Amino acid sequence: MTPFTVAASITKVEFSQKLKQACNKNDSLLCIGLDPNPNLMPEDIGVFEFNRQIIEATSDLVIGYKLNFAFYEALGDDGWKVMKKTVEAIPEGLLSIADAKRADVPNSATFYARAIFSLGFDSLTVNPYLGQDSIEPFTSYKEKGTFLLCRTSNPGSRDIQEIKTPEGKLFEFIARKAGEWNKYGNIGLVCGATCPEDLELVRQIQPDMPILVPGVGAQGGDLKLTLRYGLNKEGQGLIITSSRQVIYASREKNFALKARQVAANLRESINGIRYSRNR
Repeated sequence: MTPFTVAASITKVEFSQKLKQACNKNDSLLCIGLDPNPNLMPEDIGVFEFNRQIIEATSDLVIGYKLNFAFYEALGDDGWKVMKKTVEAIPEGLLSIADAKRADVPNSATFYARAIFSLGFDSLTVNPYLGQDSIEPFTSYKEKGTFLLCRTSNPGSRDIQEIKTPEGKLFEFIARKAGEWNKYGNIGLVCGATCPEDLELVRQIQPDMPILVPGVGAQGGDLKLTLRYGLNKEGQGLIITSSRQVIYASREKNFALKARQVAANLRESINGIRYSRNR
């Protein structure tokens, strides 16, 4: 199968339904980022085998897995094959997120969407800077999720995302636009755990929209505030991603077991905080 062939096995379950089912499946909001850096991985192991063992060790603890395209594109031609095999290794009922941050004019965006979804991903990240017509080629896959970059976790994000507009700061404007563009109910937002007060504003603007939250773990995001400000009224609505903290817990042969231990502790911490709201 080439990257431009639409996968025949695409499910027609709505993304919002699949997200809720994934959360309930393992009672989890945790998403593991599979970002394979050979300099941090155990020696003498291939990228797919590394991913496979991480998935096998943690699939009962998570809502899904996020693959950052940069790490796979750096592998050259093999990167696409590894991504496809990794997505196929994710158990049924869990989410797969392509962290691709794509954006382009509609004609090009159409092919970006076709290429990424042909790999079997349930959802992807998109840069909204080019406007609505650049988003539609992705959201037109009604059963797939499209997460718009809104308030990212890197320190330099404030250079652009805090620019003031007549409708508040730029990230607030994006959050409102996401609601206007969400005609199929499959749009979500990306908002980092490193700026929890801004996450609170985003949740106020979009009470029910799913939010993908990077920045917990190595980037120092505040988990407690993230959950306090980001959960929806059902105690869900967040996909909290952790990459380096989990997958590089060890460089020894027991790396998958160590990853499981970190993931289990993180899931326990998340659930302990979110369920304490009702006590």
